[in-house]
Amino acid sequence: MVLTKEYRICMPISVEEYKIGQLYMIARHSLEQSGDGEGVEVVENKECFDEKHGKGQFTEKRIHLSSRLPYWVQAFTPKIFYVTEKAWNYFPYTTTEYTCSFIPRFNLTIETKYENNNGCTENCLELTPDELASRIVDHIDIGYDEVSPKHYKEEEDPRFFQSKKTGRGPLVDGWRTSFKPIMCSYKLVRASFEVFGLQTRVEEFIHSCIREVLLLGHRQAFVWIDEWIDMTLEDVRVYESSLQLQTNFLLKQQKAQASVESDPSTPLSQATPISTPPTSPKSPVKKGYFGWF
Repeated sequence: MVLTKEYRICMPISVEEYKIGQLYMIARHSLEQSGDGEGVEVVENKECFDEKHGKGQFTEKRIHLSSRLPYWVQAFTPKIFYVTEKAWNYFPYTTTEYTCSFIPRFNLTIETKYENNNGCTENCLELTPDELASRIVDHIDIGYDEVSPKHYKEEEDPRFFQSKKTGRGPLVDGWRTSFKPIMCSYKLVRASFEVFGLQTRVEEFIHSCIREVLLLGHRQAFVWIDEWIDMTLEDVRVYESSLQLQTNFLLKQQKAQASVESDPSTPLSQATPISTPPTSPKSPVKKGYFGWF
């Protein structure tokens, strides 16, 4: 049986604002999480079209994370390990799929819809009666749910943060019932790992990871608001493209270095596909937004 949870994450912003903030947060977070040969590699990023949802954006990414898995999972995974993420973004509706060629029985889908409310819509994603009966609803509070100590930063704590540009924050206890503006991200997550003896344990682990990522990412999207609130969609797409180049470069350089270390006879010129890093934008400012290194 597939373990299905619906996460509801409220944000002290509007859905239209979130459209920019989400793209900014994902791009910056992907770069910050890349290191030691692991992180997010962007394979494809292009426009797409769906008859029901209209024009959207398709992205394919490879998430390199083998050493970040728990030891009991590392025991049966190869050192070169990645998960493929394919996402179709028809904002305010998106769908994302995760697969792994090494584990064919692993399947993860995330269906998302955004609404300007505090998470009060009981069937936002139009589930069937059977799906509603098996669904587990989990409300995530970006202000008061605990973040893992290894990821906690006081300057990124919504309980202490106040935006200089919008005046929003800090978030007080019970903020989801009184704050304006407010929006909610409804995420239906279906996790399946059909391997006898491991299914329950792995599916629960997957959901714990997803919850932590959702909590951390949405906290950051809010506390970084002064950096993206003045951006247009075109601005944030430029920012996204630049950080994708930088993230891919970082991963390729680290893989090349690892290849040289494992086989010293390999010339560095052959192992390294790129000789100079791509430029990347500095923090955006009120006018012009981007400066280049």
